[in-house]
Amino acid sequence: MAKTLTLEISDTIYETLIQVASQVGQTPEQVILHWIENRIDAPDDDPLLALAGVFEAPVTDISDLHDHYIGSASEQEIQTSTASG
Repeated sequence: MAKTLTLEISDTIYETLIQVASQVGQTPEQVILHWIENRIDAPDDDPLLALAGVFEAPVTDISDLHDHYIGSASEQEIQTSTASG
């Protein structure tokens, strides 16, 4: 049996929700329901999550620039192997 849920959200969140719903061709209700279903189905027992926050590093923007850092490391590795080989 389905239940009805009423939420009070800020104007900013609502406007973002409307934009996302428009982009994916769904109603705001469908977007929220899809997000909730995915969140419930997501595994919370990911062993790597236990490591979150354990290590300290001077880099604080790794989540935003991870592709940049991976690319830089790969480029350095290629340059090193080319120079020595």
